[in-house]
Amino acid sequence: MAILLVAVTVLVLVISHNTFQGVSALVSPGSMAPSTLPSAAREFLGAHNQARAAVGVGPLKWGAQLPNATALLARYQRNKMGCQFANLKDHKYGANQLWGSGAAVPPRTAVDTWLKEKTYYDYASNSCAPNHRCGVYKQVAWKNSTELGCAQATCKDQISLTICFYNPP
Repeated sequence: MAILLVAVTVLVLVISHNTFQGVSALVSPGSMAPSTLPSAAREFLGAHNQARAAVGVGPLKWGAQLPNATALLARYQRNKMGCQFANLKDHKYGANQLWGSGAAVPPRTAVDTWLKEKTYYDYASNSCAPNHRCGVYKQVAWKNSTELGCAQATCKDQISLTICFYNPP
């Protein structure tokens, strides 16, 4: 298990140091200015807020609790579930997940991947085009969400998992 923890890294996008069984985690108070966040957190936040502004939706802030929640889930999915997507059906936060090959996907790339579904979203009916999915785009642009927290895990077999939580969902 120790070898697995050393061989596999988790990139958590938040601010002061804590340790969870050999996995470095960082915590970000929601009241901190975006300029004090780590670059990956700023990139996630900037990409989300740019997409939201393009459709007239207010900006997100980096949540006080969401970064830790995503870090815990990313670590669990990596260590116990083989980096599979988490079952978030009854989760208290809105969420997006993304698999990537190799090292962690750059934050902007993750958000841009979710934004590809914008084509299939109909604002007037708040629904997806027939036979298409648009839920991950809808979550990025969901006007009721005000907070964001994201984490990434790099898993064996050169797979990475990105998870972002949104509050309120």
